[in-house]
Amino acid sequence: MNATRRLNGLGQSLWLDNITRDLLDSGRLKRYIDELSVTGLTSNPTIFDHAIKESAAYDAAIRAKGRNGTSAEALFFELALDDLGRAADLFQPIHEKSDGVDGWVSLEVSPLLAYDTASTLVAAKALFVRAKRRNLLIKIPGTKEGLAAIEEAIFAGVPVNVTLLFSREQYLAAAEAFLRGIERRVAAGLNPNVASIASVFISRWDAAVTGRVPELLRNQLGIAIAKRTYASYRALLDSPRWQRLENAGARPQRLLWASTGTKDPNASDVLYVRALAAPFTVNTMPEGTLKALADHGAISEVLPPDGGDAEDLLALFARAGIDVDALAARLQEEGANAFVRSWNELMAVIAGKRAALAKAS
Repeated sequence: MNATRRLNGLGQSLWLDNITRDLLDSGRLKRYIDELSVTGLTSNPTIFDHAIKESAAYDAAIRAKGRNGTSAEALFFELALDDLGRAADLFQPIHEKSDGVDGWVSLEVSPLLAYDTASTLVAAKALFVRAKRRNLLIKIPGTKEGLAAIEEAIFAGVPVNVTLLFSREQYLAAAEAFLRGIERRVAAGLNPNVASIASVFISRWDAAVTGRVPELLRNQLGIAIAKRTYASYRALLDSPRWQRLENAGARPQRLLWASTGTKDPNASDVLYVRALAAPFTVNTMPEGTLKALADHGAISEVLPPDGGDAEDLLALFARAGIDVDALAARLQEEGANAFVRSWNELMAVIAGKRAALAKAS
């Protein structure tokens, strides 16, 4: 049994952290579904920026859709919804077979709205309606302003992927927003089964402390944070508060490991995938990491529900001078800013392509 199938059998969903038109047109995504147990897909502004900038596959659509004078942002969402609609259709059988637990794709609201609650909520609702796909999650960042939008979106019945979470505390804040939204639905007599994912970013922790910690701790911080977060996640699933909601018909907000491609060229290319095998979770990985896992990955252990040695490891980082709370806040802010930069570049790429194509026609 290959490693991708083994992970699936352990109760972890494998999602692809990529979307391009070529991935769809070539049949590659379908093969990953059929052969590598891929059961979902995530996207972000950086992924779309690379996809549109580095390919001519979008040129015909940009030429056709850009003739009516729509803004670069409106044109982007048309392109993205086309791609993600096709991907959602490929995953629809999985969505139906799992009764809505799996088979999801994700689309992010504009990262310019990360600190604007009201506009985020309006955008999330509008995108979900436009997508016309039951298995599309709307990504909302877990910033302070985003948390309020997440609660309101869940209450409104919009499935949410909470993005840009970096710590146990940030995860728990996102989980609280989800729980409040579900509790309000129960109180209002509404169906409490609204899907949500909480995405915790892993590899950026280790990139942030490279050269600042002893060699013994190299590439261990992201894993320690994940273990600590997983312990809180499992404790929440066992809590009376959650079990009351589950008895009312709610489904858990699943924990997702994001940013699981290895950034250290001297480390294993499947480092984070092997370390974070865990039931009741999702691992979304870059295409290269997925291929590496299928080729030479080996899964031998699963995360213990209590987080194992997480606190011992984090104590070593504290002694090395790493303030994980401060670093988590910094990483979230840097992540939001990075998505804004990618978004602005993406808008410029689309506007530039539209102008060049119009001139050439």
